[in-house]
Amino acid sequence: MSSKTATPLDSLPVGRLGIIPLKSCEKLGNKVNDYIVKWRKDRDHQEKNNLTFEGYERDSYLISAKAPRFGSGEAKGLLEESVRGDDLYLMVDVCNYSLTYSLCGEENHMSPDDHFQDLKRIIAAVGGKARRVNVIMPFLYESRQHKRTGRESLDCALALQELTDMGVDNIITFDAHDPRVQNAIPLHGFETVQPAYQFIKGLFRAEPDLQVDSDHLMIISPDAGGTGRAIYLANVLGVDMGMFYKRRDYSTIVDGRNPIVAHEFLGADVSGKDMIIIDDMISSGDSMLEVAALLKEKGAGKIFMCSTFGLFTNGLERFDKAYESGVFDRLLTTNLVYQTEELLQKPYYVNCDMSKYIALIIDTLNHDGSISKLLNPVERINKFLQKHNNEHSK
Repeated sequence: MSSKTATPLDSLPVGRLGIIPLKSCEKLGNKVNDYIVKWRKDRDHQEKNNLTFEGYERDSYLISAKAPRFGSGEAKGLLEESVRGDDLYLMVDVCNYSLTYSLCGEENHMSPDDHFQDLKRIIAAVGGKARRVNVIMPFLYESRQHKRTGRESLDCALALQELTDMGVDNIITFDAHDPRVQNAIPLHGFETVQPAYQFIKGLFRAEPDLQVDSDHLMIISPDAGGTGRAIYLANVLGVDMGMFYKRRDYSTIVDGRNPIVAHEFLGADVSGKDMIIIDDMISSGDSMLEVAALLKEKGAGKIFMCSTFGLFTNGLERFDKAYESGVFDRLLTTNLVYQTEELLQKPYYVNCDMSKYIALIIDTLNHDGSISKLLNPVERINKFLQKHNNEHSK
């Protein structure tokens, strides 16, 4: 997509653009800023020198914000420049456990709760002076606690309501565990973005000889909850899909949930076909690796595991062993959450960069344009596949 068509340029911006990446999202925020700086310098706009466009083209759209802590562990939000009248985009990665703070002389790693509190502190520091406040939270805070099955809290719904009560207009997240959680804030903007296009691009660059047809490729959902994601990708690529469902032991509870007894497969014959297993997150990785092993037992060809969020809560050792024993061929996750250097160096790992996509969303929303085409990338996937097929048929 060229810079001259990145946004609908017949409209003026909602306000002067300001991007506030919290420390947890600093790296991604810098990359997003670099894209927008370049696009706006290259962009030809008839209103460019008008007073209404003042501050449109700048060397940086980043606004410095901090959340310093007292010795007791308490903190405050701090903005280092004025944001009056700005259209603000706050970026936060609630899964960045690499950051630490001092608490009574002890070093504490930041949890999702700490990151969410810091986000609220920065919104409070804005103090209602901005024209509009938008939150880009790739991994939706508490999204795994999205429904009530007993006497338990509805944390994700509460968090969304808390943000909108503080004056947040739009919340943009990626691959929400259950998009229906937006019912908690029906009168506010909530978008959940799928990274399907970036997965396809990353996979074909890593595996250029991949054949896309029903005889050679299949999309797999590792559980019933993710079937919609797999059906979408299978339909776009024009291939078959299969799914596993988790048979659980409902008589016991381990670590807050019923343990999985077995993964049962539903779908066509997989023998000789390459598999794309797609899910929203890899936590410990047990389910994904078990599904990959079961597909190998059924005679599957190459296995590619795609997940929006690679959390790897139990480390990478089991992935190394599985790769060495031929259980899977590639592992693809995005840079929407914190990635360790160890992960980035793995021979099987493919990093899908989402910074350009986020920059397009911010640039378009700042012009008050529709992002529906960005949310449904069928056209771009088809163009990419056509271009890829043309290059490899020569």
